[in-house]
Amino acid sequence: MKVAHSRNSTPVARDARIAEILREVSPANLRSLVEMLAFPRHYTRNRDANRKARDLLLKHARHLGCAPSLQGRFDNIVMTTDASADEPYILLGAHYDSVPGTPGADDNASAVAVCLECARLIEKYKLGPAMIVLFNREEDGLIGSREFVAQLARQSEWSIEEAHIFEMVGYRDRAPGSQTMPAGLPVLGARDVGDFLALLANRHSNAIAEALLKLAACYIAEPPVAALKVYLGLERAFGHLNRSDHAPFWEAGIPSVMWTDTSEFRNPNYHLASDTPDTLDYEFMAEVARLALARVA
Repeated sequence: MKVAHSRNSTPVARDARIAEILREVSPANLRSLVEMLAFPRHYTRNRDANRKARDLLLKHARHLGCAPSLQGRFDNIVMTTDASADEPYILLGAHYDSVPGTPGADDNASAVAVCLECARLIEKYKLGPAMIVLFNREEDGLIGSREFVAQLARQSEWSIEEAHIFEMVGYRDRAPGSQTMPAGLPVLGARDVGDFLALLANRHSNAIAEALLKLAACYIAEPPVAALKVYLGLERAFGHLNRSDHAPFWEAGIPSVMWTDTSEFRNPNYHLASDTPDTLDYEFMAEVARLALARVA
């Protein structure tokens, strides 16, 4: 395993059209979306609230001009753009449930907000083909995303070229020593300041992570972006590398990158009642959305 950094990457050539689209990402929109979803919404312990979250997200997607549909037994929400194109989709995904007793602003309303802000601009500029998927029941063992990936294997309607899974992307801390790492993870080149966006990739997606670093070097001044590249299937030996909805895609051999602020290894509010909208950094989230849009565009 090794860490590569955007600051050491050769930037791609700047595209004026892409830069214009990225300028439209709105931190205010991101905050509004997080606040809309910031209530406990576990699938079983907060069943009515989980349904409320689902319905709010469906309503917002329709407001954006998307045509969302529900997939599977647990109400994954799927939106596609440019569906007539005979090409595989680039997928942006995040889970919308939370653990009981927490508003789940960072975990995982931050990621849902990024996906929806991307959906707004993807729809406006007809980018793609792209697919936005909001998974349910991530907090119950990735049930929603596992069902989604299983359906992919049974049908030919949706072909996924690459998946980008967002898992807690709203917390930044510029203090020295604010960033830790999982014990026993053999990582070289890690930072100890929690001011960066982390990407996690494996042998099927390391090239995508490298391309994202080059895009970040061109379009994202701050925050720095760091990619942990895992080789030789070593992700199977470290449970910390398989804790979010990218894991079912990895298991199916679909190239997938997980985007994160590193959750409890930075954010002291992880899985607590203190995970509230006022703790998040919406400029940080805006840059996450800009990088994702640059990849789609």
